[in-house]
Amino acid sequence: MSDTELTPLAQDLIDFTRSHIPQADTMAIALGSYDGERIVLNAPLQPNINDKGCAFGGSLVSVMTLAGWSLVELALRRRGLDCDVFVAESTVRYLAPVWSDFRGEARLAPGVEWDTFFATLASRGRARIEVAADVPGEEAEPAATMTARFVAKRRSST
Repeated sequence: MSDTELTPLAQDLIDFTRSHIPQADTMAIALGSYDGERIVLNAPLQPNINDKGCAFGGSLVSVMTLAGWSLVELALRRRGLDCDVFVAESTVRYLAPVWSDFRGEARLAPGVEWDTFFATLASRGRARIEVAADVPGEEAEPAATMTARFVAKRRSST
């Protein structure tokens, strides 16, 4: 699939997400970019603000989780696979406050490959994959990080 076909596929998924996950719509999640290896979701500060005037921690983890879920979902859709995808576990670190609009970026965790995931999915009907996500901070360091394991389970055809 070419780069020009990736953005519409990702935008369709974000539109689906906003119409089926009320929190994503309330957070005003928008597609930043998708290149097949990394997805970026943007979120404005205003609907995600806390009582201190910075981004609510729940919104930071939500945008990272949605970015990770979207990365896996898009990999499956690109291959024409119909699966339920869910986050099985995650670890989040909050490192600095976020005082402006922010974004969540997700990619496969270091050393993880799609080939193993898809081979397992083909043989067992379910597979798991580890994703790394972050919210970039104002400096070179991330404001928040997440490692998460996502599970895909083939939907039954009946």
